[in-house]
Amino acid sequence: LCCCEYVDRRGERNHLAACCCDCEDLDEGCERWLTCKSLPPGALERIADTIADRLRIPWFAGAVKINVSLVPPLVLLPVFLHVAALHFLLGLVILTSLPVVVLWYYYLTHRRKERTLFFLSLGLFSLGYMYYVFLQEVVPRGHVGYSQVVALTCGLILMLAALSRAKKDPGYLPIPASNGKSSHRGLPNKSVRGSSNGLHGVTMSGAAIGRAVNGEAKGYSRMSAEEPEGVKKDWCAKCQLVRPARAGHCRLCGRCVRRLDHHCVWINSCVGEQNHQAFILALSFFMLTSVYGITLTLHTVCRGRTPFVALFYCPGAYSDYSSALSFTCVWYCAIVTAGMGYILLIQLLNISYNVTEREARLALRDNTGRRLLGGLVIDTGQYNRGFLCNWGHFLSLGSSPPQRSAEDIV
Repeated sequence: LCCCEYVDRRGERNHLAACCCDCEDLDEGCERWLTCKSLPPGALERIADTIADRLRIPWFAGAVKINVSLVPPLVLLPVFLHVAALHFLLGLVILTSLPVVVLWYYYLTHRRKERTLFFLSLGLFSLGYMYYVFLQEVVPRGHVGYSQVVALTCGLILMLAALSRAKKDPGYLPIPASNGKSSHRGLPNKSVRGSSNGLHGVTMSGAAIGRAVNGEAKGYSRMSAEEPEGVKKDWCAKCQLVRPARAGHCRLCGRCVRRLDHHCVWINSCVGEQNHQAFILALSFFMLTSVYGITLTLHTVCRGRTPFVALFYCPGAYSDYSSALSFTCVWYCAIVTAGMGYILLIQLLNISYNVTEREARLALRDNTGRRLLGGLVIDTGQYNRGFLCNWGHFLSLGSSPPQRSAEDIV
């Protein structure tokens, strides 16, 4: 393949120059639109799939496909911020609408159980663009020192490093390989319906359950003799394994995760045993860096006022376009920081009570937890061993590999 060629979703060789050719669904859609006729069922989905498949950029070993969800933040965020900087009322409307649109898109994708790179792209591009505006509009005014720019840059680098670590394996449980027939060993002969990686209608009998319990799930299928009694494990019909205590199945990732906390759309991955510490570290670095950047910008744009007062009362903010753009970006950062600060607060409270987001939701559903601190945290009481012990347990997550019974190893 040359740099402009690719293999499309139908397995055929195609070229970027032919991106508008051989699209019967699009031609039919345009014809029906011109003649005021309704589209047939599924036509819009097929057109969207075709466009997404042909949206590519040239690359050495063939054209590379671009995820459509990456594009809107890269295009719309700078446009909206520049328009918001034109007038106070425009800024008020746009900065109020942006969180509503983001929340609407979140609930839309969450209801459809779809993974998207939109939020990760929005977060990373927001960081990069805010840093660019800071260097281009705030630093040249001469009120920000070299050491302050270095401190802000170091905070940004540390946050990205922690985010990179949080994007790695959250603690996925290994999926057992399919095995041959096995005898029943004391389990009821039930059929459990599930799906794995999008395959529907997979039926497992009690024999399959027996295979998992008999140690064919690579160490996670058998009850370890070393674990204390009362530690709860349950069967996952989708991954076809027995989960250890506190593990859960993520509907979006399609995998079971050790000590699953939640699926975070901002990193497009689960938060579990292996990356929970890095997730908290990334949030902490973001909060410190963002608050520091907002403070430096407000001290430059609104001289003589404290950051909190300047955020709500800055008479000269719209005197020139540079100040207006900087002030608009400050408010955008403040909105994002407030949202991330709430997430960090909930996470810190959950750690203090040794409860995960998943366990809190299940406790609310089953009415087995206690609402504390005005409902900010749900104490299940199952793993709570006191503040210091809970934090000690959290700081030791991922320090040692999960234990397997000697019988599994043999």
